[in-house]
Formats: sequence, structure tokens, C-alpha cells
Amino acid sequence: MPLAALPRLRDSLAAADGVVTFDLEFGKDDLGVPLLRVRADATLPLLCQRTLDVFGLPVHVDSRLGLITQESEEAGLPGGYEPLLANEGELRLADVIEDELILAVPVVPVKPGSTPESRTWGDSEAEEEPAKPNPFAVLKNMKVAR
Repeated sequence: MPLAALPRLRDSLAAADGVVTFDLEFGKDDLGVPLLRVRADATLPLLCQRTLDVFGLPVHVDSRLGLITQESEEAGLPGGYEPLLANEGELRLADVIEDELILAVPVVPVKPGSTPESRTWGDSEAEEEPAKPNPFAVLKNMKVAR
């Protein structure tokens, strides 16, 4: 599927070039829990927040989603399952793939191997301000008479 067909993900990308390859497997586990296993691979074009270069971040998703029809069923899912709410038993599979890729995008994309810029802001030789006298220092010398 082309990345351009995923509008919510596209807002996080530097370009809409590329494709995502995926595999979806529906089934039930040993406990009878309905599940969807999502495997997806893509190279996401992101803007490095350190160098402002566009780079391709390889992403591999392998998720096990427990299918539920009501939010109250989430507590009954075994460990290792993420809940996936299927409204009226229906799913848009493209939305499921898009959600998993959105979760894989880093909050602050940084190109691997880039080095941080060391910059000094303001005057490096700025004089320190002298300490201001504490206006409450006078109170320390006062005694309360009763």
C-alpha cells in the first residue's frame, strides 16, 4: 500500500513517497481470544530535528491485537495483547496498519549517526549580576514583643 494512501501518517512524514508491505493474520489463541496479528515493514521519510535533513527510518511492526467489541472487554485480554475496538464487528484494515505505523514514528526524529550541534546562546562572557539584598533580612533582626 502506498504511504500516500495513509492521510493521518502522511502529516508526520517529510514526503509521501514509499510503500508499506504488510501481512494480517486473524485467528484465536489457545484461550479463545480473537486476535489480529499485524506485521508491517516500511521506510518512513522523516525530517531530522537535529540536522533538518530528510532520512529514511526503517520500521518493522509486529503486533498482536486482541479484538474487542466493548471497552469493558479490555481488562479480560491476556498480557502481550493491545486492545483493538471493532465497532459493530467491523474494521478498516488500512486504518489498523496506519495506526501501527503512527505508533512507530518517533516523537523527535533524529537521523542515525548525526551529531548534536554545540552552540552557545547569548554572551559567553556575560557578567554575573551581583546578588540583590534580601528585603526580608530586616525582619530577622526584629523581635516580637508580647
